Amino acid sequence: MNSETTTGHGDISTGMAAPAGSGDSNASATRITPGNALRPEDIALEVRTGLVKPSADVAEYALRLGDDALILAQRLGHWISRAPELEEDVALGNIALDQLGHARSFLTYAGGALGENGEAKSEDDLAYFRREHEFRSAHLFEQPNGDFAATIARQFVVSYYQFELYRRLTQSTDATLAAIAAKAVKEVDYHRDHSTQWVLRLAGGTEESRRRMIHGLKMMWPYVGELFEDDALLTRLGETGAAVVPSSIRDDFDRLTGEVLTEAGLEVPDVPVAPGGGRQGKHSEYLGYILAEMQVLAREHPGASW
Repeated sequence: MNSETTTGHGDISTGMAAPAGSGDSNASATRITPGNALRPEDIALEVRTGLVKPSADVAEYALRLGDDALILAQRLGHWISRAPELEEDVALGNIALDQLGHARSFLTYAGGALGENGEAKSEDDLAYFRREHEFRSAHLFEQPNGDFAATIARQFVVSYYQFELYRRLTQSTDATLAAIAAKAVKEVDYHRDHSTQWVLRLAGGTEESRRRMIHGLKMMWPYVGELFEDDALLTRLGETGAAVVPSSIRDDFDRLTGEVLTEAGLEVPDVPVAPGGGRQGKHSEYLGYILAEMQVLAREHPGASW
């Protein structure tokens, strides 16, 4: 995997090597070429026609990434019409839509190996018709919005984690994962900048805004550790180059978030590490409420077109 150090918020190279004998140095290993977004519909078509099929391990990995993005999108959507200013309604809504797009792509790909009788599961199957213990989201993504500063603290952690993850995932040996990451990393770079500016603004604002920013970081930081935990699945996929081993990005995450916190006159919170387990289907009490909001209509009307 690519382990180069990153600084700042520069553009990311997302070109992928052409398949052998393609005759096109800019072609990707899928039918999507750099500069054209890989849509969930494209992935679904390739799965349906047999052009791509993830292994069971890759599907589980894609499910984890998709669930993270799906749950965060649902959380952020709650801020629409409730943010402290109109521009922030739009900004958080757009970030939620970006996350939903990532979720759709990852879940569509995961569904290619998770169906029964040779039939793939759709993104809707996985979003709306799984039980709580079948979700693989990390606990951080499930945490309540709290006040605006708490939401910014969660987004600050998520965006720096996802940026380092997707940046490296663009070099995945799995062409579909690489293509999804190539689109997602550009969007997450904006999310990273957005959360950074708000951390600085709140920390450097009034005494009250600073107090709330510090409190928000203390609320979210116990869940950081789970993001960087390795397990047998990630080790196997890391050895093949298909996945990013989470522990390999912790140093860059700590360094880059630390630079922002130092600029804001803040410190990394000294808080106990919360127990994880989300990757194994052991969730916080909050996930059930999120799923109830998201799934109730779909389960009552499974034949409806959403």
